[in-house]
Amino acid sequence: MKLDRKEILKALETITIAGEGKNMVESGAVANVVTFGDEVVVDLVLHTPAMHIKKRAEEDIKKTIHDLVSPEAKVKVNTKVEAAVAENPNQIKGKAIPGIKNIIAVASGKGGVGKSTVTANLAVTLTKMGFSVGVLDADIYGPSMPIMFDVENEKPVSVVVDGKSKMKPVESYEVKILSIGFFTAPSQAVIWRGPMASKALNQMIFDADWGELDFMLIDLPPGTGDIHLSIVQSLPITGVVVVSTPQAVALADAKKGVSMFMSEAINVPVLGIIENMAYFTPEELPDNKYYLFGKDGAKNLAEDLDVPFLGGIPIVQSIREAGDYGRPAAMQTASAVEHIFDEVTRNVVQETVKRNENLPASEAVKITTMAGCSAVKK
Repeated sequence: MKLDRKEILKALETITIAGEGKNMVESGAVANVVTFGDEVVVDLVLHTPAMHIKKRAEEDIKKTIHDLVSPEAKVKVNTKVEAAVAENPNQIKGKAIPGIKNIIAVASGKGGVGKSTVTANLAVTLTKMGFSVGVLDADIYGPSMPIMFDVENEKPVSVVVDGKSKMKPVESYEVKILSIGFFTAPSQAVIWRGPMASKALNQMIFDADWGELDFMLIDLPPGTGDIHLSIVQSLPITGVVVVSTPQAVALADAKKGVSMFMSEAINVPVLGIIENMAYFTPEELPDNKYYLFGKDGAKNLAEDLDVPFLGGIPIVQSIREAGDYGRPAAMQTASAVEHIFDEVTRNVVQETVKRNENLPASEAVKITTMAGCSAVKK
């Protein structure tokens, strides 16, 4: 009699180790299975030293092989106990999302520079160009996308994909959206520490049915903090777009943001800088430009940092109104605003194509903690 290794593994898939939830093959508890004629050796790795769990697992293996494969099989189980590796609760497990080609993070050094407005308009412009697009609102403490896409009262529904329950993103203007704002009341403040915020992001990233996307845009919170590290650790980011206004205070913070992503430790490509609120043109004086926050500040910063300048967006009342009413301004057909966002978005696409042609595929960043300090490595 000769035992079949595949048949034995299939039989072991019917056994669940106490406390693990998954069957022992799926969970990785079965490290190896070797057959020699009518003999089979199963190498088992457990993460608990509890003797009753060890004994029960060994008995289950022998009984299952005898019942489902062969009652004459000579079964030997080698059990090794390894302590489970403690996870940093602030981290999200890094892996790619099948079906998503490009993941673009939209960042800003400080709040109030229009990062979310730019993200929303980039998204709808990309859909008008024929791309399939999703937006992940990672600004946990100030989610804006439900308002900007007029879906404040929507809730993601549950769908079953490959036997697993997943969240179906809310869709508006052909853009798929997930935001913590869908799960909280409009007046409810999100008072979470880093681990809870990271867990929420983990669910929206990996427990969602995003489908096939050409672009996923991630609306990051302002600054450089836990969420940013969690995102670059969790996903292979294709590149980052940094949004800033022209004044010195905003530029100083934008410079820090660019520096973080370009650092040797993180090394996420910066696709370029967008200058928002670049100038103001009164409706009654269409040929005049007033540089309320300074002239070409972000453009000059891009040159200093040797990163592309993706374009400037003026202060236009309709952009603000469109965001408040939930219809991104770039959808205004044949308007100056539509033309501006078309140009900026084309530059983003062009830089993404260059990045993909000239650089290797991104990897999620690995983060470890040493002596109270964060060390980041690829």
